[in-house]
This record gives sequence, C-alpha cells and structure tokens, in this order.
Amino acid sequence: MKFSQWLGLIAFVISLYIIWQIRQLLLLLFTGVILATALNQLVWRFQRRRLSRTAAVCLSIGIVVAVLFVVIALIVPPFIDQFQQLVLLLPVGLEQLEGWLSWLQNTFLGQFIPENFELDRLIRQIQPVSTQLFNRSLTFFSTTVSVAIEVVLIVAIALMLLINPHPYRSGFIRIFPSFYRKRVDGILSRCHESLGQWTIGTLIEMVFIAVMSGVGLWALRVPLVLAHAVLAGLLNLIPNIGPTLSAVLPITIALLDAPWKAIAVLILYIVIQNIESYWLTPTIMAKQVSLLPALTLTAQVFFASVFGPLGLLMALPLAVVVKIWVEEVLFKDVMDRWQHPSKSQVQD
Repeated sequence: MKFSQWLGLIAFVISLYIIWQIRQLLLLLFTGVILATALNQLVWRFQRRRLSRTAAVCLSIGIVVAVLFVVIALIVPPFIDQFQQLVLLLPVGLEQLEGWLSWLQNTFLGQFIPENFELDRLIRQIQPVSTQLFNRSLTFFSTTVSVAIEVVLIVAIALMLLINPHPYRSGFIRIFPSFYRKRVDGILSRCHESLGQWTIGTLIEMVFIAVMSGVGLWALRVPLVLAHAVLAGLLNLIPNIGPTLSAVLPITIALLDAPWKAIAVLILYIVIQNIESYWLTPTIMAKQVSLLPALTLTAQVFFASVFGPLGLLMALPLAVVVKIWVEEVLFKDVMDRWQHPSKSQVQD
C-alpha cells in the first residue's frame, strides 16, 4: 500500500474510534432528528394550508404540548390516588394472599406447597430486598436527573432542526466528497420519508393498543380504564418491555378486587400483544418501512446492547436508517457495480 493509502486507513480507524467514544451523544442527536421528523409531518400539513414555516412550527408545538398536558392530567393524578389506595390496602391484600395459600394447601394443589410454608417468613425474606431498594434511591435520583437532562437536550435539538433544517442538512452533506453529495442528498430524502412512514405506523399501533386495552378493561370493569388505556398505548413505543410494564398496574388493581379479574386482565393483555406482534406490526411495518420481523428483533437486541435503554427505544428507527444506507451505498453503489472479470483478465 502507498503512504497515502496507509494514511487514509489510519484516519478511518481513528474516526471509527472517535465515533464509538461519542456514540451516546450521537444517539441523542439521532433521537432529536427522529422527534423533529415526527413533528415535521404535522408541520407539512399546516404548510399545505398556506401557513408560513414559523407559524406551522409554533402551531404544531402548541398541539403537542396540549396533548402531553392532557395525557399527564389523565394518567398521573389517578395513578397517584390509586397508589395511595394500594398502600392502604396492602395489609388486606397480604391477608387475602395468606387465605388463598391456606385454601391451596387444603386442595390437591397442596402437594406442591411445603407444609411448613409461612407467609410471615416470606415477608421477612422480602424485607432485606426492600432495604436494598431504599439504599439505592440516591442512585435512582441521579439517574433520573441525567435522563431529564438528556430529554431537555433532545427537545432542544429537535426544535432547532425543526425551525430551520436546511443548514444542518447542507452541513452534513458537505462532509462527503463533492461527486457524492447529490447521491447523499437523495439518500437523506429517502431516510426522511421512511422515518415519517415509521412514525405513522407507530401511531397506528399505539392507537390500536390503547383502544383494545380500553375496551377490554371496560368490559372487565377495572377502575381507571382511560388512564390504563393511554398508558398502554404510550408504553407500546418501548419494544417488548413496554407492553409488560403497561400490564402491571391494571393487574395489581384487579387483584385487590377479585383474583379471577386479575387473571382475566393478564389474558386480555397477552391476547392484545399477540395480535399486535403477529398481525398488526408485521402488516404495518412491512408496508410502511419494509422491515422483516427477524430483522426487527435483531436490531432491538443489538442496539440495546450497544446503546442501552435509549438504544432499545430507538432500535426500529435506527434499523430503518441503517437499512437504507446499506441498500443504497453498499448494495447499489458498490456491490451492484462489480463486474465479472473477462476471459482475458482471468487468463492473465
């Protein structure tokens, strides 16, 4: 290799190392781009009604803030009240649990429960765990502060990109050689279109989960139906973990009402998530962004291991962008242009 080639290789390796070191910052930047792209879908619709860019952005932000305020008002106060009731009813729940265990011991299921099993001993064993959780509250507080700072940074990036995206896009394109800039501009346009389609598909899934959860919980007469439904739709944004978290509170509340109702709520959420996982998501995502289910799961595992919780949340849009760049650059611009060697070249 020539000296210039060695120099280029060294510069490439150093660049990869720097990118790896600042990967969390790049992920925050990408999350801001995703948020700006989602809001831009609404901005475009207002601009089509002949509103200026500034007016459309302000109106879109106002609508989003109003929706968030309504969602928080629907979820937070009822859950705080319900949590206080759960704390007051905890001794009653423990007595009911002890009664159910006694009933199980008197039935044919008693052979699976030790005769010397005592609920008080179980509670004493749980107490050290609660002590450890209390000791880790400071760590949780510091983590919460860092998450809040990251959220503020993401929102600031999204707003700056949303108000005037052209300078940032032009600056990114100028990173590439002049002969390839037009091609990069086309790839960015395709990424923007695909991310917008992903946003629409995600909103459809969230509405579906919220409606199905609300109807099912209403039929089972579980308290706080609207709050549970909204929370289920929002948590569906987090792959795999979100649906599980959304089922915890309604199951807990139903358990204090009647044991059969808690089982019914669990079955309801399992059915809804199976419909969403095996029918709705493959249908919508395959149509919107052409992501295969196996590729989706692999992307979730990979980006969660590399970036942590935020990587899991952003796994699907990251997979969409990576898929487009691989298809356009690696396949079309590199591999598709490889030619079979001629017979003379093979003989030489």
